Amino acid sequence: MKYAIWGLVLLLIILHQDLWFWDDATLVFGFMPIGLLYHAGISVAAAVTWYLATLYAWPIDPAEDTPVNSENPATSGNPVISENNGGEA
Repeated sequence: MKYAIWGLVLLLIILHQDLWFWDDATLVFGFMPIGLLYHAGISVAAAVTWYLATLYAWPIDPAEDTPVNSENPATSGNPVISENNGGEA
């Protein structure tokens, strides 16, 4: 999935170079220039791509993968407290 995200980013970079609507004065919905609507669509696509990147390509924090100490939750995830002080703060 990481490569698909990179492909979407590359596609967005290419599509952002809008040479075809540069001189087009067409109004969409009677008030919005087509170039502005195009760039609004690119912005929405970039937001969706970033959302997908955070879901599928974001690195996992190894600190979050530590097992939870069910006996004493106050010391779980803090190896300094649990090893050096016998669980006392």
